[in-house]
Amino acid sequence: MDNSTAMFIVIALLALWNIDLIASLLNLKALDPTLPEEFKGVYDDEKYAKSQDYTRVSERYGIITATYSLTVLLVFWALGGFGYLDSWLRGFGWSETVTGIVFIGVLFLGNTLLNLPFQIYDTFVIEERFGFNKTTPKTFAIDQIKGSVLAALLGLPLLALVIWIFGAVAHAWLWAWLAFTAFQLLMMYLAPTFILPLFNKFSPMEDGELKTRIQEMSKKCDFPLTEIHVMDGSKRSTKSNAFFTGFGKRKKIALFDTLIENHGTDELLGVLAHEIGHFKKKHIIQRMIFSIVQTAVVFFLLGLVTDKSSGFARELFDAFGVEEISIYAGLVFFMLLFAPVSKILGILGNINSRKHEFEADAYAAEIQGTPEHLITALKKLSADNLSNLTPHPFPVFMDYSHPPMIVRLKALRQLEKK
Repeated sequence: MDNSTAMFIVIALLALWNIDLIASLLNLKALDPTLPEEFKGVYDDEKYAKSQDYTRVSERYGIITATYSLTVLLVFWALGGFGYLDSWLRGFGWSETVTGIVFIGVLFLGNTLLNLPFQIYDTFVIEERFGFNKTTPKTFAIDQIKGSVLAALLGLPLLALVIWIFGAVAHAWLWAWLAFTAFQLLMMYLAPTFILPLFNKFSPMEDGELKTRIQEMSKKCDFPLTEIHVMDGSKRSTKSNAFFTGFGKRKKIALFDTLIENHGTDELLGVLAHEIGHFKKKHIIQRMIFSIVQTAVVFFLLGLVTDKSSGFARELFDAFGVEEISIYAGLVFFMLLFAPVSKILGILGNINSRKHEFEADAYAAEIQGTPEHLITALKKLSADNLSNLTPHPFPVFMDYSHPPMIVRLKALRQLEKK
């Protein structure tokens, strides 16, 4: 690591680690043993103390896992792991595409196996300790196998296509970006119909008051709802959620069974009205456009840093101890080089996301004629998920896609006064 590019990447990775560490420490310091007035009646003293303990354990565990991941990366890099792996695979005489698939596949598999013990501990120790985990060892193992198989079946052909494009097509970054964007859009269509059912059971909601009122609200909002499902979220966790899927005139909604179990009809309608608000305010389309544009920038820059005639490409590969410039190794190295920019884009995306959450909350309050139902639902969700009620502003700014719960409730209370 004796060139300037290597030093820049190392310094950037250490800086990002330090920023995350500071954010976690500030969150821990901001924990307030006094229950906020807004949540009295939802939390008792025991549950509030438990939520703070959950935050402490989660933040500290996050520090440990982040430190571990960074250490593994730097040790592998310092020992010449990238260069050794590339040289070894090239010795088999495979094509650039096959070599690239195996190169990234080995790195992915190695990373998965090295992080598996931490996933197991998080699921069966931390989540179990706080009463969230419902996953059996068998379900966990099957999920891991299914996830790996899906990653291979879906990811490897896309990776092969990108490698081939960069090796055989003019203006490769543009065509690679178009291929990747098409893949993203295809996954948005396939995921709810073919992929998610591989992991969870989706049952049509039974006829009754809830289903009728959901349909009535959808009609009121001019929301093209075609299917309402209940998902067996309790198979893995006691945490709750709801989400919409689908394109155009065929929207589907899925509610976790835990959400239905813990909330009344008006509260559930508040949660769903919030989700409909994202659709009506065109937040989904805005986020999709942002993602597509960001991906275009990434592929354009990737083309520059893997150009074999570029002096910077040579320096980048020298930094990682890899002799031959290739798109597949360049993809890995570029993601590390791009980390600071990715963090900044993430911050900007979170700022926009928090703004969208306020807008969706306001829409839900307007549709229901009162913010009270959503307020009650959000309070219950916060208590059920043992949310941190007093996060520090710095980690909120850096990493939170949703505003802190107490800030959301204050904004909703302001709507009552209008």
